[in-house]
Amino acid sequence: MGELLLVLSFCLLSPHAFGQTSLPSKGFGRYYLIAHRGGVVGSINPENSLHALQDAVERGYWMVEMDLRVTKDSVLIIHHDHTFKRFYGVDKSVSSMTWDEISQLRTPRGTQVVRLEDALASCSGRIQVMLDNKIAGLDTALFNKLLSLLQQHGLDKQAMMIGTDESTDFFTGKIKLSCTRQQLEVNTQKPGFNPDFYYLFGDAGTMTEDDVKWAQAQGIMVVGVLNWSRYRKRARPYTMAGRDAARLKAWGVQYFQVDSEFDRFFNR
Repeated sequence: MGELLLVLSFCLLSPHAFGQTSLPSKGFGRYYLIAHRGGVVGSINPENSLHALQDAVERGYWMVEMDLRVTKDSVLIIHHDHTFKRFYGVDKSVSSMTWDEISQLRTPRGTQVVRLEDALASCSGRIQVMLDNKIAGLDTALFNKLLSLLQQHGLDKQAMMIGTDESTDFFTGKIKLSCTRQQLEVNTQKPGFNPDFYYLFGDAGTMTEDDVKWAQAQGIMVVGVLNWSRYRKRARPYTMAGRDAARLKAWGVQYFQVDSEFDRFFNR
């Protein structure tokens, strides 16, 4: 009976159960890792840089999470912060600058801001994509352009999004959207509900076994989050993160968005 439950659990969590076709991360056994903030980030590789992305590919990640913003002249870029102050020393908002102005910015190491289409071109055929949509409002022309770019680079079938309230209705059924359990419970009551449209997304330290088992029973993908910001001020950050990862793995979770410091917790 235990073996049967294990097989059923694997079927629920396998990417083939969600209409996906890729194999698990090349470097992490049966786990599907999503590289937070654009790849393997550190003192050498700034977040949302092509170098960070390349290192994620080489390390064997399944997917890379990139922060999506739009310039004053409607160019899609990948950049986490609202302004360019932290990395580029320019205290101006992304939306107040044109792409021509932004393209001139450099970090002290010479890193540049990356257009989304260039990042997707680097991902194509090598790694899948999760987008953290930080664009306010509902610009359907811009979002259709985004979907077109994903399709152009062969990344639309497995793409995932951390969405906004304003854009949820537009993207539902077009890209897999992050949800809390509360949001999912509401969505399951809507006409035409499809579990393939969503994934349960939550901090590995606060997600409960009941949350995980409920989503699995609904056929909904579960993605646990191991982000450094949660652990860095703790006395033993790696011990705590390792325990959180182990707990979710014991419940059958195979998908994790992680900062690269924590990929050590997954089989290679």
